[in-house]
Amino acid sequence: MRLRQRLALLLALVLAGFATPLHTLPVWAQSSPPEMPPMPRPRPEAPASQATASSSPSQATEAIEAVTSAPQPVTLTGRITPGGEPIPDGLVWRIFDSTAKPDGEMVLMAKSDQGIAQIELPPGEYVVHVAYGRAQLSEPMSVIPGANAFDFVLDAGALRLNSAVTGDIPIPPGMLTFDIFSGDNGNRTLVAEGLVPNDIVTLTAGTYHIVSHFGTINAVVRADLRIEPGQLTDATLYHHASQISFKLVSEAGGEAIADVEWTVKTADGETIFSDLGAFPSTVLAEGEYLVFAKQGEQVFNRDFQVSSGSAREIEVLTAVY
Repeated sequence: MRLRQRLALLLALVLAGFATPLHTLPVWAQSSPPEMPPMPRPRPEAPASQATASSSPSQATEAIEAVTSAPQPVTLTGRITPGGEPIPDGLVWRIFDSTAKPDGEMVLMAKSDQGIAQIELPPGEYVVHVAYGRAQLSEPMSVIPGANAFDFVLDAGALRLNSAVTGDIPIPPGMLTFDIFSGDNGNRTLVAEGLVPNDIVTLTAGTYHIVSHFGTINAVVRADLRIEPGQLTDATLYHHASQISFKLVSEAGGEAIADVEWTVKTADGETIFSDLGAFPSTVLAEGEYLVFAKQGEQVFNRDFQVSSGSAREIEVLTAVY
């Protein structure tokens, strides 16, 4: 009985505990919510310049570079005088980069021998050199995107040369040559050398110093000539000289003796001509000379004078004068 009573009592106590309401602890309101932990900051973006450097060029940059480096059409026209007709042919065009190499030479970018040159060049600065005969011109040129056209005025004239002996005595063309110099007395520059008579030479307008050679010794004439643009200048230079031939004879008007060594000296003793043969000839300017004719161990001589005129023969006699 006691055991049952104890179990009943325990069961009653348990049931009584569930029936009693639960007491909850009061909750006090807080003045502010608890602090949030710090949030990580976003990583800064790379600078625009750095991003550009690390990436490939944009399409816009490529397009600009393509336009500024692509060859552009260039037309070059040469004229003799301002407003004149284009020169149809005979021109030689050379186009150089305006920036010289370290050794001072300029890079040839294009060349043409057309009267009106049609070429292509990338935009930039250049130097154009155009030659028409011996007339030449060099000028700077700027090429821009698009069509480019340039006119160059050469201010060119022409010169035709001939010579004669004083008195209008003609000279065989094969015995004449001409040299042309530009500039003044103290600073002359050779423009053309060994020109033959009656050739037409194209030159830039200006004053030139002309040298005419009759033969190869001392018959020389000089003159200064003015070349006008768009005009042909005809000039004849007159020599004070003569063609001279020599022969050694035993009597006046006799047959020439062969195998003779010849020497001609000026009045000052300067040797200006020597030859070997029976009939040597040369051209000498006006003046006094001494000729020596050597045959074997014998030497014969004679004084003679040259004056302007037709060809002349000098006889040296083997007899003693």
